[in-house]
Amino acid sequence: MDDIEKQVATYMLSSDFGDPQIKEQMTKELRQRLTEAKKENRPLRVYCGYDVTAPDLHLGHTITMRKLKQFQDFGHDVNFVIGTFTTLIGDPSDRDTARSAAIEERVKQNAQSYAEQAFKILDKKKTQVRYNNDWLSKLTFKDVINMASCFTVQQFLVRDRIQKRLESNDPIWLREFLYPLAQGYDAVQLKTDVQLGATEQLFNLMACRRLQEFYGQKPQICLTFPVLVGIDGADRMSKSRGNYIGIDEPPETIYGKTMSIPDSILLQYYELLTDITAEELAELKKQIESGANPMSLKKRLAFDIVKQYHGEQSAQQAEEHFEKTVQNKELPDEIEEYKISGNITISQLLAQSGLAASRSEAIRLIKQGAVTVDGKKIDDANQNAIKSVTIKVGKRRYLKTI
Repeated sequence: MDDIEKQVATYMLSSDFGDPQIKEQMTKELRQRLTEAKKENRPLRVYCGYDVTAPDLHLGHTITMRKLKQFQDFGHDVNFVIGTFTTLIGDPSDRDTARSAAIEERVKQNAQSYAEQAFKILDKKKTQVRYNNDWLSKLTFKDVINMASCFTVQQFLVRDRIQKRLESNDPIWLREFLYPLAQGYDAVQLKTDVQLGATEQLFNLMACRRLQEFYGQKPQICLTFPVLVGIDGADRMSKSRGNYIGIDEPPETIYGKTMSIPDSILLQYYELLTDITAEELAELKKQIESGANPMSLKKRLAFDIVKQYHGEQSAQQAEEHFEKTVQNKELPDEIEEYKISGNITISQLLAQSGLAASRSEAIRLIKQGAVTVDGKKIDDANQNAIKSVTIKVGKRRYLKTI
């Protein structure tokens, strides 16, 4: 296999367009663009954009980030675009309801966090971190009208998620139709050869091609990949749903959350989150079908994921922590202490200490019976917290009050 065919096979692995003809077309165009770039002795310009609706990157984000790293490893130019402007619009591609307008200050804070966490995967020296507010905020109303002339309303209305909201008589805001224009102009500004995204964003990526042609550029190649299912095995991974694994979370948390995934999504996690080859994945599928123990396969997966973001030693320690606290049901040797000051409820304590992402999540966990105080489940979120007790949330998180 020559270098170009090796690259094509690497980049297209796990791609999903929801349409075999589009996949065939993009594969062909990618091969042609790589051949042209080689003759011109230049790298491809590759990018992926990330809207900053939460402060942390989770494993769902890493699917495209790992692909960006593959392009880097082959010597291509990579742009990590943080949607400091597009976040304020809201993309309807990934949701059945309108996204609430993001707060500008929060977007700025989240953008800084994204930039710092991105280099857990990407090579800092080879990555251009860009903020699309830098160019989108400078567009005139005339620019927007000119871009809008490239599309019809019917093209937007046929999208599945828009159709569902129309049928449910849910509001569809005009600003949501502007999102593909904004994302399309990102590609124009960066003069990209390749853009990565989730399968559900294919419409937006194809709109980018149309705008590039409008501005006299060669249309980019679109590479789209499946959306990662969250650890609940039901919905897409999302911090707002509480079914996420953040790449900046402690090793023990990442390991434990990975161990909690349903058996049904184990293969998807291996395929999208590790460097497993197609041959190894096929063998893994055979093992599962022949009755292999899911526990051992999950431990291998959890170790791999923790190792990627925290190193091998941390992965080993996380595995030992899991075996001791979950498999053998022992208390960990070291438990974080939290000093109680004044009157505070259990739900407030969980939120303030970080055992829960918010008070609403703390209340939900308590109602689900996931919180114990000195080994006894509690069901009252307004129960006062007291000193000198050990609080456990789920199977992995502990806190000792002082």
